[in-house]
This record gives sequence, C-alpha cells and structure tokens, in this order.
Amino acid sequence: MYKERQRKQNWKYCIGTGRLGLALQEEYVKHLRQLQEEIGFRYIRGHGLFHDDIGIYQELEMDGVVKPFYNFTYIDRIFDTFLDLDLKPFVEFGFMPRKLASGQQTIFYWQGNVTPPADYQKWAELIQKTVEHFIERYGLDEVLTWPFEVWNEPNLTNFWENADQQAYFKLYEVTAKTVKAIHPDLQVGGPAICGGTDYWVKDFLDFCRDRHVPVDFFSRHAYTSQKPEVTPDYYYQELEPPENMLEQFLSVKEMIKASDFADLPFHITEFNTSYSPINPIHDTLINATYLAKILAVAGDIVDSFSYWTFSDVFEESGIPKSQFHGGFGLIALNQIPKPTYHLFSFFNQLGETELYRDDQLLLTKKADGTIIALAWNLVMEKGTGFEKTIRFTLPIESDQIWFKQRKRLTERHGNPWGVWKQLGRPRFPTQTQIKLLQASSQPLIETEQLESGQVIEQIQLEKNELTLLTYLPIKDETPTYPGLDDGKLVSY
Repeated sequence: MYKERQRKQNWKYCIGTGRLGLALQEEYVKHLRQLQEEIGFRYIRGHGLFHDDIGIYQELEMDGVVKPFYNFTYIDRIFDTFLDLDLKPFVEFGFMPRKLASGQQTIFYWQGNVTPPADYQKWAELIQKTVEHFIERYGLDEVLTWPFEVWNEPNLTNFWENADQQAYFKLYEVTAKTVKAIHPDLQVGGPAICGGTDYWVKDFLDFCRDRHVPVDFFSRHAYTSQKPEVTPDYYYQELEPPENMLEQFLSVKEMIKASDFADLPFHITEFNTSYSPINPIHDTLINATYLAKILAVAGDIVDSFSYWTFSDVFEESGIPKSQFHGGFGLIALNQIPKPTYHLFSFFNQLGETELYRDDQLLLTKKADGTIIALAWNLVMEKGTGFEKTIRFTLPIESDQIWFKQRKRLTERHGNPWGVWKQLGRPRFPTQTQIKLLQASSQPLIETEQLESGQVIEQIQLEKNELTLLTYLPIKDETPTYPGLDDGKLVSY
C-alpha cells in the first residue's frame, strides 16, 4: 500500500545557540539538558568563540615585550558541558578578539568585533593554539568529528566590515590552511553566508579551486521573513511561504553541484522564520506549523539544517525585557517550551520508516509496528475558521485492535504565549504565574481504542493545529477479569 523508506535525521544534526559565553549561566544549561533529554541533537553551533567574555586571546607584557597568552579556562568549561550532554561543538571561528582587531566596528548588545585581524600571523597562531588545545584536551579522534566554520555571514556589512569579499577570502584561506596543517583530516568550511547574495557561492568555491584552499563543507543560512516593521519592543514581518526556504536550499545545492566541488556536504547552519530575536512570531503556534513541512522535506536536499536557536537565554538585542519577547528559542525563559519545541519533540517521536508524505501529513512506522503520524494545517491568512479534515489509510491488519493517542497543539492547548496574553503580558511573572505557564505549555492528549476493522482515519484539524497521532497494537485482556461490569459503577 505504501512505499517504505528510511527517514533521514538531518533535522536534528545541529542546533543553534546564543553566544557561547551564555553557557556559563545556570538557566541556559537547564534548557540544554531538557532539550537533550527529550530530543537529542548531535551538534551545537554559536557565535563568540573568540569574544572577550570567554577570553581565549589575551596579551601580556613581559620584560617590555607584548606577547599573546591563550586562556582556555572558560571554553573548556563550556565544551565540557556540551560533551557531557552528548553534544559535539560545530565550531564557528569568530568574532575578532579586541586586542587582535584592526578596527572598532562591533555587532550586538555584547559587542562582537567584526573587523579583520590587525595581524594575520597572530590570527593564524590563535587558530593553531586553539585547535591544538582542543586536540590535547579531547583527543584527536573526537576533534576530527568537529566541523570548523570560518566566521558568520561575511556577506553582510553588519557581520564583516564592508562585507569585503576579498578580505573574507583571505581570512578563510589563512584559517583553513592553518587548520589543515595541524591535521589534514580536520574539517573546515564556510562561508556561512545568508540569502540575498548567492553569487558568493560560485565566487567562494572558485576561489578555493583557484587558490587550492581546502574546503570540506559549504554552509549557508536561511530565513523567510520580509522587510520588518520596527517598534520599540518588536519587529513585525510577513513571511514567504515555507516552500521559499526549500527553494533556497535547492538553488544553492544546484550551484554546488555545478561547481568543482559537486559532492561537497551542504550545511544550513542557521534557519528560522524571522531573522530577528524580537519577533513575536517565534513564540506562536504558527511558527511550529509553518516549519513542519521544512523539517519533513529539507533533509532530502541538505546534509543538515540547524534551528536558530534552542533557548531564549540570548542577548543579541540586549537582555530580554519580558517573559515572551519574540526570542528565537525553542524554550522560553523560566523553562517554558514553546510550540516549536514540541514540533521538534514530535519529529523525534516519529518512526524510523517513512510510509507516506504530503503537504499536511507525514506517516511513519517504528520497528515494533507502532504507527506514528504527524499532521498539520498551516493557515497564513488572518481570521477564524479554516478547519480542515484529512483522511488516510492506516497500514494495519483489519482484525487488530489498536490504541490511539493524539497530542494536539492548538491556540488553546500547548500555547503558553496565549495564556501569557490572558494574564496581561506580565514582563516578569511571579512564581505562581510561571508554574501556570509551564503547565499550559503541554500539548492536549486525547486517547481512544480503535475497533478492529477501522483502517480509514479522518482527522479534523483546527487552524494552524499540529497533531501527533500514535497507533499502538494492543491485546485486549478485558475478558480475563471474571465478573467485570463497568455498568455497576456510579454514573457509568
């Protein structure tokens, strides 16, 4: 009836994080532990490896001579935390240490320096000492599994002074050759560009070919939001259809295939709806429903796609000013899962084998015979209504009895942002309010027993509903209870 195929797990290859220094905060680690216990990503990527809050690069004066000093105290603590939670670093080299920077331009509240190094020899030594330290601490076999990505979005003037392509190519060449000189099998790549300037794809790969510069993977970012309306607290942005993101992936993939590096692994090291950390869309149900098709399909195109980010412990636009503030995170402050968190959790509960997929349904099977389906009803129009009924055939024996569980995310269930609004949008909720928001973040669970012979399912979905359906074959042991009569119970 259905054509079976193995489900790809590219959607959980990597997860994004705010700057690495945030990993020194207690709430950050609580969020990360919850994420790994319930979903379990393989890699984690964030900015700020060389930012001054971690303090790897320092300079000391000795006998009138200024020399570099490399301090790995904090990065060891951070990477130890990641590895203890079964997360490998997807290492981004950036931003520029203040004492090594050629200029003063910075980005974000925490002032990441985005200028080239004043001394490329010192930059190369920083890369060398850092990578060699990782090998000494964690072992060569481990570090060989870590991708090293050079910089972040150098095609934007905000992230790289003047968006100077040739200056970035020089940084990449020096960095990549330094990494490969340590060990030829270490993985290095880039250029971590965002959309809008995809001519960088060909330019970058041609540069690597012409200069014989090593490149082990190509990285890009993807968002689907349009030009923002800016207010003091929020960005508001319309979204392109989700197919737009898949088209971005496919377009770049085709450019890579047409290059001299046709088989180069392709990683999306950031993706989301909006690129702003103060866009309320991230807190809403539609953010989860919108991304369902992308999680279902994108693994057929790219080797990984990393959601930006796992936690609202995040400070690019400053310290968060309220409980819900449009943050990127899957988990809101005070350890409150958002609907998009449950999207990833639902994907993690699906079976290993894919039976069927369309624009609203993903039907899977587990090795033990359990059938698990994910269904969604994306509606980007405003207004009420828009309910939709989907029908599908269950691949089950007609004489088998099944237990059915349905986990539902709707505007009324699993939507803590909606409850927060009903509470009057408290910026800094009380402990009682926090407990209420945590409780309201959980999906609605409905159960029933399917009679034998019922193989056609008909599911009604509310506007932007996301539903996980689990069908478990059971053996009904009711006849083994002599004298059992539920009718003798009061009210039954």
